[in-house]
Amino acid sequence: MSEERILTPVQAVKDALDVMMKSDENVVVLGEDVGVNGGVFRATDGLIDTYGEKRVMDTPLSEAGIVGAAIGMAMNGMKPVAEIQFFGFIYPAFEQIMTQATRMRYRTMSKFTVPMVIRAPYGAGVHAPEIHSDSMEALFTHMPGIKVVCPSTAYDTKGLLISAIEDPDPVLFLESLKLYRGTKDHVPEEKYTVEIGKGYLAEEGEDVTLIAWGAMMKVALKAAEQAREKGITCDVIDLRTLYPIDKDIIAASVQKTNRCVIVHEAQQTGGLSNDIIRIINDTSFLYLKSPVSTVTAPDVHVPFWALEKAYLPTPERVMDKIQYVMDF
Repeated sequence: MSEERILTPVQAVKDALDVMMKSDENVVVLGEDVGVNGGVFRATDGLIDTYGEKRVMDTPLSEAGIVGAAIGMAMNGMKPVAEIQFFGFIYPAFEQIMTQATRMRYRTMSKFTVPMVIRAPYGAGVHAPEIHSDSMEALFTHMPGIKVVCPSTAYDTKGLLISAIEDPDPVLFLESLKLYRGTKDHVPEEKYTVEIGKGYLAEEGEDVTLIAWGAMMKVALKAAEQAREKGITCDVIDLRTLYPIDKDIIAASVQKTNRCVIVHEAQQTGGLSNDIIRIINDTSFLYLKSPVSTVTAPDVHVPFWALEKAYLPTPERVMDKIQYVMDF
């Protein structure tokens, strides 16, 4: 039986990197302060001592340079894991991702692939400065050629990150700042994988389907607990992968419960909830007893810390929407 430890998600990130760097010399880590300082959140702490500066590389402050270098490494047989210090810093690298990383397999008729991972901490609720807390995953789910992963538990963080590093194509790996040290669970010591593209039914119910990912899973589960006190039971789906989305788990749940509430901390307009609603309309429209409802951030920039609580979805707001779809 495998040994299991209680880890936080940020510890699970380091664990996954250590496992993969130990087993595959082509795996390298690069980014701002990932080496000597061990990363701003200590996700890579100590790796440079084990694997040296040729495999754990501190880079200049250039997101375009970090991603561009990683693309070149990946095309030449390496498996780079590039860290963007905060997801909101990724904008200068958008061109490299959109026009190079995601298109290389298509452009070269699969003669070249780009097996790279871009790790990026995201999300509000930690009182970070401007641009540090953005949640714009939908910009990348609109990009053919890249997978987008967003775990909510330490177990899934390790398993999905290992899967991402082993994937032959680029993967954007989003890590919730709020969950980095805000949750713990059992994580096996050995190498294991969690399949990219498969959601997880975190809680089972009969009346309403709640769909969330990342930090919003804690909000959805708390809302499901409040609903239970009122005699309403919820399926709570953790998507885990945002692109490609697990359409089957969504359809199966909505066809059972006949109602759905989607929760995400990105702004509403252009958010991933729109794609999920499309999936429900395509697969399960005639099963619905009420319109699909959403709980999201408003269409404003992430505010300064004093207003973060007003900006983010809360269990109470989700509970209000659960009651709405039940009463419709």
